[in-house]
Amino acid sequence: MATKEEILESIAQMSVMDVADLIKMMEEKFGVVAAAAAVAGPAAGAADAPAEEEQTEFTVVLKSVDAAKKIACIKEVRAITGLGLKEAKDLCENGGNLKEGVSKEEAASIKEKLEAAGCVIEVK
Repeated sequence: MATKEEILESIAQMSVMDVADLIKMMEEKFGVVAAAAAVAGPAAGAADAPAEEEQTEFTVVLKSVDAAKKIACIKEVRAITGLGLKEAKDLCENGGNLKEGVSKEEAASIKEKLEAAGCVIEVK
């Protein structure tokens, strides 16, 4: 078995595309996400890398609210965002970004809660 130093040296000699493929293979084999590795990746070929990477940060956008369930929507928006009553009411009436830069799981959870309360949600 190769030592860590030998493995590191082998990776250093790879092209950026080969390293990206290796990371994907490791993610699939071990069931993990190497989000920190994508940030610390080499600058060479940086224009190619974002097109290949899966989106990790999402924005939850409130599109509209069911008028019959407006109070429940305002309560849920307040619970999720921490906004005051007036700000949450304005957001529910006008729509807009609820949360930015959230994980896929958190975005799905927020969407589920708000749709149950009567909101129309879009995750970008």
